[in-house]
Amino acid sequence: MKFSVIIPCYNEVSTICEIVAAVRTCPLENVEIVVVDDCSTDGTRDLIRDRISSLVNRVVLHESNKGKGAALRSGFAVSTGDIVIIQDADLEYDPQDYSKLVAPIISGKADVVYGSRFITGDPRRVLYFRHYLGNQFLTFLSNVFTDINLTDMETGYKIFRKEILDKITLEEDRFGFEPEITAKIAKLKPKIYEVGISYTGRTYEEGKKITWKDGLRAIWCIVKYGLK
Repeated sequence: MKFSVIIPCYNEVSTICEIVAAVRTCPLENVEIVVVDDCSTDGTRDLIRDRISSLVNRVVLHESNKGKGAALRSGFAVSTGDIVIIQDADLEYDPQDYSKLVAPIISGKADVVYGSRFITGDPRRVLYFRHYLGNQFLTFLSNVFTDINLTDMETGYKIFRKEILDKITLEEDRFGFEPEITAKIAKLKPKIYEVGISYTGRTYEEGKKITWKDGLRAIWCIVKYGLK
């Protein structure tokens, strides 16, 4: 079984080398690494060219900044694995969790796995209460429209059988990707599991990019794709 790890990145000069190294030492075998740079301007692209391109299987370079959803579409399009793993380019999510994340798919129990930050006994950095409330509200609203009982719809760890992804046409360019793909997966009625993960969230000073505007877009996407 082959695993494709898609790493979308934008201005992650301080973490891109470390996350690629972490994926290369993850507990899985036969891993294809795809890095998609979304037109970084902070030196990330230079690092990819000079130090990372020889360490990964594929590099995709966007000539303009399009957003995380667009970067993931580009990565999905060139991936060749049986199982596809989304890996953010920061250090909030730990590739050492891959084994337990893919286990339900390998055993045949699941087609899709979400890594939940809220059903875990693993370490989780304590940060913004308003983000927690926002996440809980978006997850609740998404569940209302999809009729599935996720605890963490906005999680960065989403893992799919490739054939599930191939049945979905994604449209959102930015962070609206999360509710969009959740709604479209729910309509396919696959077997979905959640697995608790560790989480080392970062502050805005450390590079966190999502804002309240993305939350408003997420609400729109939940309604739009939930009713579509």
